[in-house]
Amino acid sequence: MLRQVLLAASRSGGVRHAVESAPFSRGMVRRFIAGETVDDALQVTRRLTGEGLNVTIDHLGEDTTDAAQAEAVVEGYLTLLDRLAAAGHGPRAEVSVKLSAVGQALDEDMAVDNARRICAAAKAAGTTVTLDMEDHTTVESTLRILAELRRDHPETGAVIQSYLRRAEEYCAGLAYEGSRVRLCKGAYAAPDDVAYTSKAEIDRSYVRCMKVLFAGEGYPMLATHDPRLIEIAGALAVFHDRAPSSFEYQMLYGIRPAEQRRLTGLGAQVRVYVPYGREWYGYAMRRMAERPANLAFVLRSLATRS
Repeated sequence: MLRQVLLAASRSGGVRHAVESAPFSRGMVRRFIAGETVDDALQVTRRLTGEGLNVTIDHLGEDTTDAAQAEAVVEGYLTLLDRLAAAGHGPRAEVSVKLSAVGQALDEDMAVDNARRICAAAKAAGTTVTLDMEDHTTVESTLRILAELRRDHPETGAVIQSYLRRAEEYCAGLAYEGSRVRLCKGAYAAPDDVAYTSKAEIDRSYVRCMKVLFAGEGYPMLATHDPRLIEIAGALAVFHDRAPSSFEYQMLYGIRPAEQRRLTGLGAQVRVYVPYGREWYGYAMRRMAERPANLAFVLRSLATRS
């Protein structure tokens, strides 16, 4: 129930205004988000890569409602990628892109063209792009755009959400050589006929999807903080004789940093999802919906700042 409330709040203008103007907001933002500027993102990237971690950077923003907004997002990514290249971070830092931020809801062809510009800039910077998966209504469009982008940029990463009932099918279709696939649980509301709703069902789907990806020829990117799922992933890697360089774990900035360092110390590839930008509200609310225990941080901040 709490998860559904938080997901509803992520799209509520009234709640958004209240949260953004609350005294605890800055603390919440700094817990999960690098900051509002490219400089903030680069500073966090420099620190994390210095600790042996890899990074994927998300320029926050989604549900773009006009072409000018989409163009501004693209320009933001081009600037970010130029700065990453200049700082020598290309091999260790990629970018994550939400297609709804670059015009997907306006025109699919526009989104393809805009995403292609970002992919080209990433290639020039010596790095890659992963297309975030969003609301369940955009899955088929996102997979079509992915296929189109992979014609010229086969390294473009995909994301599959295990809460979707068709997740295992999607993974099977993407588990081919050279295919980078991020597997996550999913942080958007969806009807019962489209998605699993209980944690147990979502976790079982996640394990089934991992089995498909590890048995395939692609590069699994396992986005989870769940200790049990991380343990199962390690066992599957051994079973399939996977070298540490043939898959990676992914975790969110601000969540379980000690575990990120532990896995890195064991020789695993670990990538941290680092968001930045002014459009942080929806992202932060979905992170709390994924893991409602994060609310404790917000409440502690409120108690100490009020």
